Amino acid sequence: MLRIKKLSKSFNKDTDNELKIFNGFNLEIEKNKCTAIIGPNGCGKSTLLNLIGGSIKADKGQIILNGRDITNFKEDERAIYIGRVYQNPSIGVAPSLTILENMALADKKGEKFTLRRLIKRDNIDKYREILKDLDLGLENKLHTKVKFLSGGQRQSLSLIMAAMKHPDLLLLDEHTAALDPKTSNVVMQKTKELIEKYSITTMMISHNMKDAIEHSDRIIMLDKGKIILDKKSIDVTENQLIKIYREKLENVA
Repeated sequence: MLRIKKLSKSFNKDTDNELKIFNGFNLEIEKNKCTAIIGPNGCGKSTLLNLIGGSIKADKGQIILNGRDITNFKEDERAIYIGRVYQNPSIGVAPSLTILENMALADKKGEKFTLRRLIKRDNIDKYREILKDLDLGLENKLHTKVKFLSGGQRQSLSLIMAAMKHPDLLLLDEHTAALDPKTSNVVMQKTKELIEKYSITTMMISHNMKDAIEHSDRIIMLDKGKIILDKKSIDVTENQLIKIYREKLENVA
């Protein structure tokens, strides 16, 4: 479904401060599965998602999504096929617009439109039904500006918007890290329900080992741009992951 072939990426190239993140990196992601990407800071997790999403460009290699080579696609061109939710609850939404306007924008993804014709009256009931799945009461706040929502509500809305057009791939970049534990649990449960309902292929970065195991089908641990663990989530325990994680942090120190 997603094939990454011989991917290489360095920052500050050809300088004394050159930082090589990936060098000939290979990875295949299975369709309709959720893959958790874990590992210590600086291991390449966010860089990997940025390379796939197109916010940064690879030095070498190929990124193939559903048989389509997207290596040279710009970020907005990839956005037609890839949904993304960021760590900051405000990045995936337009805070100054209403919930309804945000939903309409997400619905127009990949299409040409004008703000004047953004909202079609026939679609309002559809948006309301989609929001009902969150069970957060947002379907009754369609005309509320997003900046007045809580972080959890904004992140849940961002998640719905990213999945709304049933993308080929959903990227979750530590999307619960900025939330309190209770809200994080709610958003993670909504994430799982949404992924399963629409059978969306998902890559999820997480520092929470428990979440990584409970809400994914596969665990991949990175260290210095290399895969050091690749197992089915049911075949690994939280304690095993924490032990490996701590050993890597001790080696860095």
